[in-house]
Amino acid sequence: MALENIVVSTDGAVGLIQLNRPKVLNALSGALMIELGDAVEAMDKDASIRCIVIHGSERAFSAGADIDQMKTATPVSMIENNWINRNFDRLRHVTKPIIAAVSGYCLGGGCELAMSCDIILASETAQFGQPEISIGIIPGAGGTQRLPRAIGKSRAMELVLTGKFIGAREAEARGLVSRVAPVELYLEEAKTLAREIASKPPVAVRFAKEAINKVYELPLTEGLDYESRLFHVLFSTEDQKEGMAAFVEKRKPEWKGK
Repeated sequence: MALENIVVSTDGAVGLIQLNRPKVLNALSGALMIELGDAVEAMDKDASIRCIVIHGSERAFSAGADIDQMKTATPVSMIENNWINRNFDRLRHVTKPIIAAVSGYCLGGGCELAMSCDIILASETAQFGQPEISIGIIPGAGGTQRLPRAIGKSRAMELVLTGKFIGAREAEARGLVSRVAPVELYLEEAKTLAREIASKPPVAVRFAKEAINKVYELPLTEGLDYESRLFHVLFSTEDQKEGMAAFVEKRKPEWKGK
């Protein structure tokens, strides 16, 4: 089936997904989110792809959810359709690393989408915010939960309660984004980072992502135990044997993903 809201491509072991609704600044509609969920799940199952990059345009990663689609909704219709949370959950269960390459507007649902990814790399023009309060609602796809974890309660509270935006440099300083690049280079830098991650042993990458994400769910003691179990399991993999042998023999390892 032809895709109408995203563009999917590959660059070696990197899967690329571009949000493609330029007339509405890549507003997140139900149809777009279904296509996005299908695409990331397909890439997660594809052994030839080892890292995923989601991006928009230089002008906008995504300006938020499609308000025109939501303006007449009722609580019952939102619960029954639930296209927002259902498709965000699909991203949350992807095992391969996902990088959000963000330029321009990254607001509302767009900001929540970026925060659902594992790494955010931003252009100098990026603007992040949760302005839902200005249209009578609150963030509904993780904004009130992920933003405080990223930048702290006080600043997150200010942004959510006022609807104000922050720029790329503040987002970097506060830990919301990994790094900031010139607008003409941000996407290529995201691809370079993705290729670097893709060059690492796939099972170890998956376990590392899984362990880090447990920070949001487990107390420290349980998290340390979880990390230890994953660490020990990796000693049963062929890649662990290859990686350590290659290190001792001073050669480049050849990963099998086993």
